[in-house]
Amino acid sequence: MNSLVQKNTSKHIILISVFLLAAAAVLSFGNRVFAQDTNDSPAVVEASEKTGMDRIIPGTEDWNGKHDIAVGSFFKNIWETTGIYKMTHTVTEEELAAEKAEEKAIEASKAKGNDVFAATAPGWQYLLMIAIGFLIVYLGAGRGFEPLLLIPIGFGTILVNIPGAGMGNAPDGMLSIIYNAGVGNEFFPMLIFMGIGAMTDFGPLIANPKMALLGGAAQLGVFFTLFGVSLLNLFEGIFDYNILQAAAIAIIGGADGPTSIYVSAKLAPELMAVIAVAAYSYMALVPMIQPPIMKALTTQKEREIRMEQLREVSKTEKMLFPLMLLVVTLLLLPTAAPLIGMLAFGNFVKQCGVVERLSKTMENELMNIVSILLSLGVGSQMTPEKIINGRSFGIIVLGLVAFCVATAGGLLMAKLMNVFLPKGKKINPLIGSAGVSAVPMAARVANKVGQENDPMNFLLMHAMGPNVSGVIGTAIAAGVFIATFAH
Repeated sequence: MNSLVQKNTSKHIILISVFLLAAAAVLSFGNRVFAQDTNDSPAVVEASEKTGMDRIIPGTEDWNGKHDIAVGSFFKNIWETTGIYKMTHTVTEEELAAEKAEEKAIEASKAKGNDVFAATAPGWQYLLMIAIGFLIVYLGAGRGFEPLLLIPIGFGTILVNIPGAGMGNAPDGMLSIIYNAGVGNEFFPMLIFMGIGAMTDFGPLIANPKMALLGGAAQLGVFFTLFGVSLLNLFEGIFDYNILQAAAIAIIGGADGPTSIYVSAKLAPELMAVIAVAAYSYMALVPMIQPPIMKALTTQKEREIRMEQLREVSKTEKMLFPLMLLVVTLLLLPTAAPLIGMLAFGNFVKQCGVVERLSKTMENELMNIVSILLSLGVGSQMTPEKIINGRSFGIIVLGLVAFCVATAGGLLMAKLMNVFLPKGKKINPLIGSAGVSAVPMAARVANKVGQENDPMNFLLMHAMGPNVSGVIGTAIAAGVFIATFAH
């Protein structure tokens, strides 16, 4: 028995070692494939005609290594964006001037990156986008894939591409007004997170805190995608992602639509439409994507593991949890505070029990209204110049890979934890797949697959622990990206 445990432990150690080596590989050459820096003038760079990993990605000519991946600068940026640092550090005039200059440089780089989408597409491409809009509507209404989101996204796609309608034209087009009112400035995603907080019960996570490890492990899909983006950049002439776009794409791995929109609006607004559609589509496809991975990475015996009933969580614990979560975020990662802060606010309103009217409004009327406007705003960005290109195809592929890796990460972490847990305290690895942010669909899928093997095995509440921790984990990952690259 001991030899078997040692053998399994060795396998897990090997897997972890391989992952760390892969991460080191990304950190070592990521600065050459995401945003290649140069100290030469644009004229010199153009004359040198660099190719492959040494080429200059459009829109990054003036970066001069500002957003390259480097371990030292990564930790430096994270530390300088913590609440502790900001509370104890006095900003000097030189730092303030440097920050303003950097903001102007970033805006100029984004403008150059948006030039790729400035050209007017031929008429047949608008017809193709209208057809894609009808397809999205069919997937929502006919196939039941996230209908509350995909139906308005589909109609937004159709309406913005109608020749001569001008619904997406700034400043007076209806869809343009919706986009500028709350999508492009992250207002609607914040309200969505408030509603999610009001609908979420953190009780299963509080009752079994180690489930947070499963939610954290599922974020492997987010960071693995950065490596995938760097590989796609090796195909010169087809894919040209800079590091800001790579970070926005990577969030798809968390299977969290609002967070994907939030990060893309911050870092890569030109890719928001396809990132949002990919994130919501894969959220809708959870019942199809996850079960084959779950069955491939677990044994029949593991899928039949029954877990102890969770302890009852007091009202006081439920009220204190969002407050403590908010305090920790403010001190360590303020860039994630907009997302986690609204999540905590919505959850506290729900748990305190003295403002039930507000809680019900957040859960129902406000959530529904904002979902409609957010989805229409996302659909308004589904224009041919932004969608019909190699970048968009790469995002679709990377999103699927990221989601699969995130699912596998949660499963493998559960298996690793079982190596160290005593008999009778083992975790059913199926709940690790719920570490992605698709609440509560991923938890329901874990419960369904478990009952296919044992009809009396109820995993839903156990799976909700990693499921809600996945929401927090993805928000933290988003905060890390913003702190690192939008600082």
